[in-house]
Amino acid sequence: MKMHLTGAAAALLLLAGVGAVAAQDVVIQPEQDTVIREYVKKQPLASVKVPGVELNIGSALPDTVELHEIPDVKYRYVVVDNRTVLVDPSTRKIVKVYD
Repeated sequence: MKMHLTGAAAALLLLAGVGAVAAQDVVIQPEQDTVIREYVKKQPLASVKVPGVELNIGSALPDTVELHEIPDVKYRYVVVDNRTVLVDPSTRKIVKVYD
C-alpha cells in the first residue's frame, strides 16, 4: 500500500510540474513579435516603478499598474524600470520582457 501511495504522489507531482511549465510557456510568433516591437517603439510610455515585483516571466503585476493595449494583440504592455513588459491582461502575469 505504501508503494502505491508513493507512486501516486510522484505522478501527481510530475503532472503538477508539467502543468506549471505549460502555463508559463507563451509562444509569440516572430511576425507578432515584430508587430509588438514596432508598436511599442512608436508609442513610448513613461517608465513606472513597481516595488517588490521582479521582472520575470510569470510574475504578476498589481492592479495599480496601468496596462496599455496593442491593436490586434491579446497582450498588453507597460514600461517598468525602463524595460518594456508584455502582460496577459486576464492574469496580469508577465509573458515577455524586452530589453
